Amino acid sequence: MLILIAAVTIVAAVVQRVTGLAFVLVLIGPIVLAYGPVEGVTIAVLLALLASLFAVPSAWRDIDWPRTLWLLTAGLAAAPLGALTTVVLGQTALLFLIGAMGVIALSVQWMGRIARHLRGRPGAIGAGALAGFMHASSGLSGPALASFALGDDWPQRRFAASAQIVFLGYGAVSVALRGLPTIAASDLLILAACTAGGMILGAVAARRVPLVLARRVMLLCAWAGMIVVLGRAVVSLF
Repeated sequence: MLILIAAVTIVAAVVQRVTGLAFVLVLIGPIVLAYGPVEGVTIAVLLALLASLFAVPSAWRDIDWPRTLWLLTAGLAAAPLGALTTVVLGQTALLFLIGAMGVIALSVQWMGRIARHLRGRPGAIGAGALAGFMHASSGLSGPALASFALGDDWPQRRFAASAQIVFLGYGAVSVALRGLPTIAASDLLILAACTAGGMILGAVAARRVPLVLARRVMLLCAWAGMIVVLGRAVVSLF
């Protein structure tokens, strides 16, 4: 199982480096099945924080600070509520919550009409609050940010760069609220090394792999993971 999770972590990191998003979206299904909805998300959030640390230096010059700070402020204010949700809900409910958030996240590409209302400062506050809640509860904050980027006509390059700072802030607060994973240190080090290796491979792949192909791989992995998570949730009811 660790070998499988390590392989998916590498794929998730490559996709993150190429597209600027979707690290947790690719990883969440397998890691929740392997470690459970609480520990799995905690591990995913910590690895996503590491991925953002690797991405920030190359993205620094393209960061749009005004939008970034509004998204960060709103998200950090909502993050404690997301972390509290994971404490209140039972394991089955958490599986359904993670699966539902994943499906919503994957369906954002068909929500163009909704996204068009997420504009300016009010849109940044709304999208940021939702993203912060989702990051602390499930790690799936990217799609809410992408919806705002679509509605506010945010250029892809500047959005992808700015998102790394937002993920970094959300990740740091989420780790502080959720605590560190309790899995064996050796397992965590292996997954951290796979994240770092995937980001390095992604830097090379970004010059050669078409963005459309990377997004298709991301969607395939993410949909497969969400379907299995929801299936696990249904089975756990019985």
